[in-house]
Amino acid sequence: MLELLNITAFGALHTLIALVGFFAGFVALFRHRQIRLDTTAGTTFFWFTVGAAFTGLFIFRHGGFGVPHVLSLITLGVLALAWLADRRNAFGRFSGYVAVLSNLTALFFHFIPASVETLTRIPLGAPYAANPEDPRLFGPIGTAFVAYLIGAIWQLWRMRGVRRAATPGAGLA
Repeated sequence: MLELLNITAFGALHTLIALVGFFAGFVALFRHRQIRLDTTAGTTFFWFTVGAAFTGLFIFRHGGFGVPHVLSLITLGVLALAWLADRRNAFGRFSGYVAVLSNLTALFFHFIPASVETLTRIPLGAPYAANPEDPRLFGPIGTAFVAYLIGAIWQLWRMRGVRRAATPGAGLA
């Protein structure tokens, strides 16, 4: 089966790690309305996304170091921000916002290589996109980006409302 999909055993392991992280992120969003490290789903998302980004640095299907590797490094940076905000309160009163938006951004980053790799392999024999630069990929990735923006705005709006409701005298100016 791996031969049919033109994927190595290491690539399959990377994909499995990424899928666990991706789905854990959605579980966290649906259960808790945000991805936070103080939940099992959030922690699973975080560490499996770290694993996916790290293992992605060792995959060279399209030649040498390239855009996917840069995305892996950016993802690791975004996850470091999320960890610093969530576990170390490194951004003071903005830490909650930084943590939630960083984790949401990392979830969006999962979608980019997932859609590129899937749509350049499936359907077998006649994939949707010819290569990672195929303009047909702009639609799925663009749609995911719009969903990400809507989700980010919703997260900020919801968190601001929760913060105001928790602050005595808020809105009484």
